[in-house]
Amino acid sequence: MRLALILLIGIHGIIHLFGFLEAFGFSELNVISEPISKTFGIASVLTFIFFASASVLLIARSNYWWICGMLGVILSQVIIINFWDDAKFGTILNLIIFISAIIAYSTFSFKKTIGDEITKMIEIASTRNKSVLSKQMISKLPPIVQTWLLTSGAIGKEPIYNVYLEQNLQMRLKPDQKDWSNAKAKQYFTIEPPAFNWSVNLKMNPLLDVVGRDKFENGQGEMTIKMLSLFSIANAKNNQKVNQATLQRYLAEIVWFPSSALSPYVSWETIDEYAAKGTMEYKGTKGSGVFHFDNNGNFKKFVAMRYKDVNDAQPTEWTVTAIKTEAWNGIKIPVELKADWTLENGPWTWLKLKITDIKYNVGNSSDANNLQK
Repeated sequence: MRLALILLIGIHGIIHLFGFLEAFGFSELNVISEPISKTFGIASVLTFIFFASASVLLIARSNYWWICGMLGVILSQVIIINFWDDAKFGTILNLIIFISAIIAYSTFSFKKTIGDEITKMIEIASTRNKSVLSKQMISKLPPIVQTWLLTSGAIGKEPIYNVYLEQNLQMRLKPDQKDWSNAKAKQYFTIEPPAFNWSVNLKMNPLLDVVGRDKFENGQGEMTIKMLSLFSIANAKNNQKVNQATLQRYLAEIVWFPSSALSPYVSWETIDEYAAKGTMEYKGTKGSGVFHFDNNGNFKKFVAMRYKDVNDAQPTEWTVTAIKTEAWNGIKIPVELKADWTLENGPWTWLKLKITDIKYNVGNSSDANNLQK
């Protein structure tokens, strides 16, 4: 689609260049039956420059091509209106470029909003605690949680205070959806205060992209989904069910930064030899779930009663299961997982996730935003 748009904009620009050549007597092709004044000749060459610039910026994958594209459309349509009989079909091309530019602007605006949120989130977070974790510091935790922290490699290292990660995803948005939709996501966490910002780009089909952003901040959650970055499909916030669901998600995902198990807002309770209940409470929002481990202390699954929709009267069992575990940056974490909802007619696996990059203790908001680009 991007290549087709580049070709369309480039060809449309070249057509306008012929108008300039004709206006100044450099060509006798007579693409327009009426005489073209030098004023419109200059407008035509400017249109060509704008469209050519938009094509180059698209080739370079710049987020700003839409500016040149929109300026080109405006000038082009003025020319077309004045030479309507000969040039009216150019309006169709302008409409395609205009819609593409609007979508590109919406995507740019959506990403900028996320970038601003991440900057604010990281700037207010506490920075490096240079004291290293010791066995004594975890001695009051359930034995299996202690084993997990030892196995993970967190002991003997500085605590993690922020996280950046990238994910490849396969998603099914409805229980009856047979085919998986592919997506890529980026996520930031801070530990003190606890917060995350997760953005995803989901490819529904070659023509349709859906973007989303989930966040947890100040004890409150927010979930946004937009089609083509433009049309809002869902925007859930200021709701206690959303707050609890996003807090439980944060709790489940501490398996990617194990040192946060010692955070003051997380408490632990032994369930059995291989399971412990974690409860997180922060700024009036509270949620819990059971962490299951194998006999070596490797994370196996997290199970919680969690709201999957703001309209649900009761929470649904939600399970996150580790498929593959590896050591990344000295910390042993689950790098491939799946998530299921337990429905009346059986489990619905709606998400498969693979971590493709993870970085701990990103220096500052500028560093974090550079990773986001």
